[in-house]
Amino acid sequence: MEDTEDQMQQSELAVVEERNRMCDEFASITSTDNAVAQGYLAENDWDIERAVHSFFEADVETIPCDISPELDSNKKSNMKCGSEPLVCIDLTEEEPASGSSSTVEGGGSKVQTEPEDNSRFSVLTWNIDGLDITNPLERARGICSYIALYSPDVVFLQEVVPPYLSYLKKRAVSYTIVEGNEDCYFTAVMLKKSRVKLLKTEIIPFPSTSMMRNLLTVQASFCGIELHLMTSHLESTKNHSGERINQLKTVLTKIKEAPETSIVIFGGDTNLRDQEVAKIGGLPSNVCDIWEYLGKPEHCRYTWDTKTNHNLQVNYVSRMRFDRVFFRASKGGGQIIPQNMDLIGLEKLDCGKFPSDHWGIYCDFRVVL
Repeated sequence: MEDTEDQMQQSELAVVEERNRMCDEFASITSTDNAVAQGYLAENDWDIERAVHSFFEADVETIPCDISPELDSNKKSNMKCGSEPLVCIDLTEEEPASGSSSTVEGGGSKVQTEPEDNSRFSVLTWNIDGLDITNPLERARGICSYIALYSPDVVFLQEVVPPYLSYLKKRAVSYTIVEGNEDCYFTAVMLKKSRVKLLKTEIIPFPSTSMMRNLLTVQASFCGIELHLMTSHLESTKNHSGERINQLKTVLTKIKEAPETSIVIFGGDTNLRDQEVAKIGGLPSNVCDIWEYLGKPEHCRYTWDTKTNHNLQVNYVSRMRFDRVFFRASKGGGQIIPQNMDLIGLEKLDCGKFPSDHWGIYCDFRVVL
């Protein structure tokens, strides 16, 4: 009889310990406390995934954001519009990316960065999938580690959410960060303070978007070279091809309107299919797709690849070149010339996931003053 009672007590203790662990995990993900966690978990039969979804869905319902039903249903339910950051991380002991020679960690190894070289210029564009709430802390750390490792002069980000923005502003102190919105999810441009001077910003709305998309433009200067930098997350899914093409036309119009004395670089998650670009007659003659300009390197062909990247855990294979970088040279003055392109974010993190469901594109340019 005593053995039976001991077994029952041990079983009850195990349940209590497991529920305490779940409360801690819920509180960490949602930036709440254990009392809130216990309430949501109890209401959802101690199913942590349902409880987290319930928490975020309650906040989304209070925000007047019209999210298209065509967006991935998991991403919709995970959005927390107008909220405080999900995770507050103290990174004051970690070294931010810097322009001086230093040692940073990235990809599991220590890499010695080189002193800044004005004969080179670099750009990173990356959809960081901030709408995915699984392992947000580790994935955010992964994103920042890649930025610190590559130390690009300009970073274009898509699917940024308020918690990620707060995290980046605290960690990437050597960058000026310009965001394309404040609520739900949005784009951002990061400029290395020691190299690129911010002059002016503008947000161009897409009037008929059903997914809160816009075009974020930044005027800046680098070594006396005038830059027009642009990023966007064009309308998603096959069914929204018409709207996506209209948005592409807006992007190309803004590139055309930029002064001829400036260099224009656009980087973003375009969601484009090649036939959609062909449908508008291709890119203008003075605008190039850098991947095509560099000879269509095979290792950079697919930026969204469910065959290799299993973050979404879908039961189909889709390999697409959704993420693209467009370039327009200036007439006269200093020039930057595309030299190389690589995909980044290809290593899994300790949590078993990649930093994002997209690969990032890192472009290196040669500077001619």
